[in-house]
Amino acid sequence: MTQQLAVAPAPVRTATTPGTSAVRAPSLGTAGLVTVLLGAFLPMLDFFIVNVALPTIDHDLAAGPAVLELVAAGYGIAFAVLLVLGGRLGDIFGRRRLFVAGAAAFALTSLACGLAPGAWSLVAARAAQGASAALLIPQVLGTITAATDGARRGRALSIYGAVGGISVVIGQVLGGMLVAADLFGTGWRSVFLLNVPFALLALVLAVRYVPESRATQAARVDVPGTLLLTAALLALLVPLMEGRAAGWPLWSWVLLALFPVLAAAFAVVERRAEQRGATPLVPPTLLRIPEMRRGLGIALPYFAGFGGFMFVIAVALQQGLHLGPVAAGWALVPMAVGYFTASLSGPRLIGRYGSRVLTAGAVVQAAGLATLAATVLADWAHFSPLRMAPGVALAGIGQGLIGTPLFRVVLSKVPAARAGVGSGVLATGQQSSLALGVATLGTVYLSLSPTLGLDRALALCLGIQLMGSFTILYLTTRLPRSIG
Repeated sequence: MTQQLAVAPAPVRTATTPGTSAVRAPSLGTAGLVTVLLGAFLPMLDFFIVNVALPTIDHDLAAGPAVLELVAAGYGIAFAVLLVLGGRLGDIFGRRRLFVAGAAAFALTSLACGLAPGAWSLVAARAAQGASAALLIPQVLGTITAATDGARRGRALSIYGAVGGISVVIGQVLGGMLVAADLFGTGWRSVFLLNVPFALLALVLAVRYVPESRATQAARVDVPGTLLLTAALLALLVPLMEGRAAGWPLWSWVLLALFPVLAAAFAVVERRAEQRGATPLVPPTLLRIPEMRRGLGIALPYFAGFGGFMFVIAVALQQGLHLGPVAAGWALVPMAVGYFTASLSGPRLIGRYGSRVLTAGAVVQAAGLATLAATVLADWAHFSPLRMAPGVALAGIGQGLIGTPLFRVVLSKVPAARAGVGSGVLATGQQSSLALGVATLGTVYLSLSPTLGLDRALALCLGIQLMGSFTILYLTTRLPRSIG
């Protein structure tokens, strides 16, 4: 990311297929890579940037806790359930075309969020914003996978992983700064309005510098698979995100009970569709690729722990230490520095040590979480951002060593023709796991802190994430040592 970013038209690369002559196919140049990474950064940023603005939104719009949960959850749910469909549409209609459409939709829906006159209109705009993000994100990974190869693809996927992690931490810091700055009297609205010019910039640059790519054989949209996947994810995420705020009513338990049934039905429908020669939304043969299957197994505890940690630590700092949103965000800067430093070293380390880098990352992350938990329990009365710095810095380094190469592992063996659907599956796993982590660890912390105390509840959540680190450690030993 520190290399020269010369703006030049996308170069072309030569590809050959059996029985054909060389075909000149466009490849992703540096300017195109920067463009698609900008398109990825904005939706990832928005998943977390709104958290620190929720108290101000509640004050201005009289939203109430249940509606505030929907402001945060509506975006994540729409984002997660439509990602695979977004990848499929890119395969069919062209990934650059869908990237441009997604950037335009993201700009418009961000504007709608920033101008929302009431709480429920903001909820609707946030859900629409999540849907536009689901249109945009798969095209980023799909374009990188289809329009790069070899070492360049590995570096691009590593940078994408770094952008994802950094966007989470920046979201916490930037959100607090924007709300506190109250630019032109916009208050919390600036959190959303900031997206508009950058999304439009990504749109303009994409037309010039991002090459078009699509699947060689266009497939129909898998309507039954799309509906079942959407229903299954909604049955899982809605009660987990809204159940606690609503007092765990009967409908929340009914939905949770329906989740395994709907998931099993989705698996059966997809398998039968592929057996009869159709193209399912998530081809079972794609999940039989060892790198993708094992990488997705690592992604679940990694992203769930990451999302849950960011939510819980932000709440703990504001409730326990009574820090403002800006100070709470700045307390995580050591994590961002650690993550970014590890991310810059990632491509070189992967080339030399392969998947051992992920194994080392799991060990370092576990050490950071254990250090932070010990600091919390040792002297909560004097706990401070300075005292938590060593633990969060170590955790950030470990997370960077895992997250940066993870995308490269999962997509390394995905054929270019399936780049869109492969990217959609990975992005769905990422966003669903982030939402799952926020819902589960957030519920544990908020439910137990009144009885256990803020320090012990926080330490318990860190312990749960520590168990996730041990799971990641084991799974990384099942990966091939060489990563393509």
